[in-house]
Amino acid sequence: MPSPKARSSSGRSGSVPCPGGGSGRYEFISLSRTPPPNLLQRQGSDPTSARLRASESPNRRRGSSSSTSSTGGQQLPEEDCMKLNPSFIGIALSSLLAIDLWLSKRLGVCACEDSSWGSVRPLMKLIEITGHGIPWLAGAAYCLYKSDSAAGQEVMLNLLMALVLDLVLVGMVKAVVRRRRPNHNRMDMFATFSVDRYSFPSGHATRAAMCARFLLAHLVLAAPLRVLVLLWATVVGFSRVLLGRHNVTDVVFGFFMGYWQYNLVEMLWLSPVMLQNSIGQLD
Repeated sequence: MPSPKARSSSGRSGSVPCPGGGSGRYEFISLSRTPPPNLLQRQGSDPTSARLRASESPNRRRGSSSSTSSTGGQQLPEEDCMKLNPSFIGIALSSLLAIDLWLSKRLGVCACEDSSWGSVRPLMKLIEITGHGIPWLAGAAYCLYKSDSAAGQEVMLNLLMALVLDLVLVGMVKAVVRRRRPNHNRMDMFATFSVDRYSFPSGHATRAAMCARFLLAHLVLAAPLRVLVLLWATVVGFSRVLLGRHNVTDVVFGFFMGYWQYNLVEMLWLSPVMLQNSIGQLD
């Protein structure tokens, strides 16, 4: 029978009972020295300790984490992922848009009275009215009413048709594109409508380009007057950027659209004979 001193010393030393035998012998494990080989073999043969070591294996932890991330984690849809290789066309369009916004802001020198060219703003607003649709519609209708010759009535009738066509086409494009006006713009324009809160394309630019071609083609004008017509159309378009109403691309596209609209007016040209025949067929 072991002495009480031996039992107390074994309790303090951390004795481990022999797992395989019932002889009652105790083996002492030192915390500062390597365990005996026979004890390591017995621990390795123990199934419980083997499972615990396998569960703490780094490979198994990495595999379990990867399997959890692949099966348990929800994968993002393809359209929500960031495209690391955008197309060349997308980069070019984004760059052009950034340049357009920067240049339009730099050229908006008459956007308000406190701008660098704020003293010229009243003159720019007067030029803005000369390119508005209401004065042109009223002037064309008045000239059509006052004209005595058939040729004059034909020209004024088609000019009136061209102005109405311009309003319809520009309004449709604005409603489809829905590009907002520049942030530095002040909504103090003359006689605005619902689609006028959008900026693409510039209605003043389309109207100026179309009316300039119309006047140069159907009115006999001297050379100085023809130069003034071209200068007026250019100043009207440029004033849209100076006032901050439009971006540069709005005005450039408006000039091209107005130039094309005149070709459409020539295709749809109305003559008094055609109108009389149409009225006679309706009767």
